[in-house]
Amino acid sequence: MKNVIFLVILFSLSFNTHSFSNETDCNEFKKLSVNYMKCKANSVKKKAISKTKNFVDDTKSFQRKEWSKEKN
Repeated sequence: MKNVIFLVILFSLSFNTHSFSNETDCNEFKKLSVNYMKCKANSVKKKAISKTKNFVDDTKSFQRKEWSKEKN
């Protein structure tokens, strides 16, 4: 009985993976269309912003740790 419930939950979650993803699918447009270029540009922009934000946050946390060690 536990195995059946586990399998039902597993299958239900595996079918809904697209509903949890944040990525947009640019493949629905033709590759030379304006909408495809806009979609790709937005995805590149979002990835660049998130990487930059992570880098800045990591740098700030590192500096806080190092400066607190120097004060002690």
